[in-house]
Order: sequence, then structure tokens, then C-alpha cells
Amino acid sequence: MRVFVTGATGFIGSAIVRELIDAGHRVVGLARSDTSAASLTAAGAEVHRGALDDRESLRRGAAASDGVIHAGFNHDFANFGAAAEMDRRAIETLGEALAGSHRPFVVTSGTALLAPGHIRTEEDALDPGSPSAVRLASEEMAMSFSARGVRVSVLRLPPSVHGNGDTHGFVPALIAVARAKGVSAYVGEGANRWAAVHRLDAVRLFRLALEAAPAGARLHGIGDEGVPVRDIAGAIGRQLKLPVTALSREGAEAHFGWLAHLFSQDYPASSTLTQKQLGWRPVQAALIPDLEAGHYFNG
Repeated sequence: MRVFVTGATGFIGSAIVRELIDAGHRVVGLARSDTSAASLTAAGAEVHRGALDDRESLRRGAAASDGVIHAGFNHDFANFGAAAEMDRRAIETLGEALAGSHRPFVVTSGTALLAPGHIRTEEDALDPGSPSAVRLASEEMAMSFSARGVRVSVLRLPPSVHGNGDTHGFVPALIAVARAKGVSAYVGEGANRWAAVHRLDAVRLFRLALEAAPAGARLHGIGDEGVPVRDIAGAIGRQLKLPVTALSREGAEAHFGWLAHLFSQDYPASSTLTQKQLGWRPVQAALIPDLEAGHYFNG
């Protein structure tokens, strides 16, 4: 299969490229820069020059493919609304290029978009009250193409997609805060949970979704259903040899900045239905053992 991949040089996307090539697929990666293009060539992928906000380049890439994996996102948290709208437009463009072809289209979403208060499952509806609610339109746009002759599936990822090479995710951000403040902290009792998945498990699920997920499938890439945030803070503290402490909710924003709300929320999630549907099983290291391996703290 000739697969067009957006975000093909990112932390997750680069591993998707490797997974697809190793499985015998041809990969065409979206590249905005010469550096990205060189990285794709070195990985054995073809290069398609363009960008997420270049709708014509997206249309051409999707039209010439046997399937699309959309793993790209502009992680500009200072302008999150604009980044989410760019994502929605990219999904719309890619989907329209595939309409009526019954080709696969795998779109990345997140379990943090689902209603709180329980372990989130694949059957849960999107939550308009989510702090990331501006991204709801992306998943809704993707799902709309299941009625337009596209074998679209949405793959929801947890707050932590971890593994060697993770430098821009939420865990590295928490580590940077701990280093800067001289303490590894959590909020309140720290009993709120984060779901997590190792990126090598996640990318295998992306491939399985491309190959076998039915139209309209909602999939969860979850390894750890819920790791208490005090355990995450504890692992960071041990590795950095820093004290671990609890903060009041009032003190969290001053300490964590934009991470305060996210690190205060309860985000457990399950992948039971996904595992039954596609035969996928997470087999890589869980989040805490991955932190204890030490690679997050080198340099």
C-alpha cells in the first residue's frame, strides 16, 4: 500500500514511517523543510513537499495514495485555537480527496476530549466541556467521511505517549518544570490519573487501523489505563534527586504554568474494545518503568 503520512518526521510520525516500511508498505511523508525531507529520505520514505496549512499539497498527497495517516499537528499551545482549526481544515482536505474511494484514512485524536469521571472507553462521546474542546471539530470532521465512502478511523491517544526520543511531550515538560523549580510536584493528593502508551505500541495500532479498521471505528491506543500523577512526580523526583511535594490547587498555576490544569485532571482510559476488535496488545514498557530507564533525563 502507498501510504501518505502527515507529521511523518515527528516523535510519533517517524515511528509510524518505520513501522509501515518494515511491514512492506511504501510511505510518502509530508515535508515542510529540507531537514524533514532529508530525514524521510534517510528512513526510506518518499518525500512530498508541503505543509498542514497548504491545502493543495495535502489534496495531491492524499489523491495519489492508497491510504492516509494524519499524525501531524501544530503543537503551538499559545495559539491552540488556531492550531486546532488548521487541523480541522487539514482533515477536511484529506477526507475530500479520498471521498468515494473507500480507501483508509486514520486520524489522530485524544482521550482527553472525552467526558471525565470514569475510565473513558471507545464508546464515550466527546465532551464539549473539555479543556481541549476546540479539537472536537477535528474528530467530528473525520467521522463525517465514513458516510462519504472513506474507511475512516479515529485513533485516540492518551496524554502521555512516551518512549526514547520524546523531547516535546507533556512528560519532558514536567521534567523541565521540576528542574527549573528544584522540586517535583503534583496537585492535591495526586490521585488523579493519566493514561499512557509507549509510542512503539501506538504506531503498531496505527498500522493495524490502516490495514483493518472498519469505517467509523473509534480506537484507543492505551497501555496504562491510569497512572496516578503522584507516581509520575515521584519517578521524576527520584531520577533528578529532587524532593517530591504536593501543591494546593491555588499554587499549581504558579508552579506549572500552562500545564497546571492538565496535570490536575483525571484522564484514565481503556483500550479493551480496540484490543478485541483489532487483536492489538500493548507489549512495551509502561510509563513508570520507562521513566526509571533514565533516557528522559540524559542531557
